[in-house]
Amino acid sequence: MNETHTITLNLQVVEAGAKTTADVGFTTPAGQALHGHGTARRHPDDPEVPQIGDEIAIARALFELAHKLLDNAAKDIGERLHRRVHLPA
Repeated sequence: MNETHTITLNLQVVEAGAKTTADVGFTTPAGQALHGHGTARRHPDDPEVPQIGDEIAIARALFELAHKLLDNAAKDIGERLHRRVHLPA
């Protein structure tokens, strides 16, 4: 059986001086809210290019969210198999 799920990601990026933060989150089809956070800091000697900070902070937030998704999937599989499961990234 084929199923299609539409999931909307919420992304917020905040630039404050040399620091950029990104928060990304969504609710799974099962109703669980998941969230990832990322931060980027510009070195004082580097030129001010906000796009780069945004990219780094967003990537880190998505990376954290991806790890949480893998952990959830491993937990779900483990509950069905009655043993601990590890899913490498």
